[in-house]
Amino acid sequence: MRLTTFSDYTLRVLIYLALDQTRLATIPVIAAAYGISENHLMKVVHQLACAGVVETQRGKGGGIRLARPPEEIRVGEIVRAAEGAAPIVECLGEEASACCIAPNCRLAGVLVRAFDALYAVLDEYTLADLTANRRVLKQVLMRAQPG
Repeated sequence: MRLTTFSDYTLRVLIYLALDQTRLATIPVIAAAYGISENHLMKVVHQLACAGVVETQRGKGGGIRLARPPEEIRVGEIVRAAEGAAPIVECLGEEASACCIAPNCRLAGVLVRAFDALYAVLDEYTLADLTANRRVLKQVLMRAQPG
């Protein structure tokens, strides 16, 4: 299994924000730190704001920050929201499956168990766990900051 780029960027934004909760961060600064697209991050931040995970402040001196403490943000919750509710495989969707073996196939059950196990592990960790090495992460990310 591979997480989408959207999930990857979502987690990166949250890690960045958790490293320094005393100030607002901007999308251009976060994009520069990771070397990724500002356009992609705008979509990520919008989704995080709609979910109540980040707060946004518009205007001069504006930016984004965590809306909750990192200890309250579960990794599984974030990945579930970023990945969406699409079925793992077609035969688990609400529409009739085009797969001719779907009524007799055991693969769907195996995949459901595997994804449940993945999310169970992700649910064990918080954003605070991911940033326990804060000093090192800040050093790496700040090297990429513009002038």
